Amino acid sequence: MLDSLLALPNHLFETPIAAIALTLLAFFAGNQVFQWMGRPSWCPGILIAALIVVLTLVLLSVNYEVYQQGAAWLVLLLGPATVALGIPLYQQMHHIRALWKPILFTLPPAAILAAVYSVLLAWLAGATPEVMASLAPKSVTAPIAISITEQLGGSIPVLMGGLLITGVMATFWVSVLVKILNIQDHRVIGFALGINGHAIGTVRAFELSPTAGAFSSLGMGLTAVFTALFLPIAWRLMF
Repeated sequence: MLDSLLALPNHLFETPIAAIALTLLAFFAGNQVFQWMGRPSWCPGILIAALIVVLTLVLLSVNYEVYQQGAAWLVLLLGPATVALGIPLYQQMHHIRALWKPILFTLPPAAILAAVYSVLLAWLAGATPEVMASLAPKSVTAPIAISITEQLGGSIPVLMGGLLITGVMATFWVSVLVKILNIQDHRVIGFALGINGHAIGTVRAFELSPTAGAFSSLGMGLTAVFTALFLPIAWRLMF
């Protein structure tokens, strides 16, 4: 009887209803706590939501693989989300034409550096090729990062952790550096948030202004496209 009770949470989370319900409740609760805290850049709602999910799984002794299987329906929505990245790119086409030189000189080096330093640090720490492959696309928005990681032979759970940490830390440090360097141009701020902080950075950019949000969407979309095209090729050449 005791064994059956202990196994009950795992059985419940094998169904989509329990896993999706937990995910959505954690998301709304995280956003509410984020509002109560005064919307700090160092602790976005998505981070709070992730901690709520982790704490719930630990308290109920639910295996992550079981929860992931139940939440697979939410993962399916990442496909349409990937296609939807074309919308902000199309909407910002006039900005791309007007600012193609700054974009050309900043986006490729930034996207390459984001992949290189994560792989280099993981290699210096003695990480396996699977872990390095999971961290390489950590600065790309989740829908495309998952596809890239699968091509490279990485781990999706490790990638998701890397995405969360990258988004939070990039948003925090961009906010700090903007104040230190006294950067006022919301186009620059938004583009930096989009390149480095993907969706989490873009949410922060829209909180600043519509202009920052637009350029963050532009940076996020272009980084995703550039990385999806070149990272798998570079990975095969190196490994």
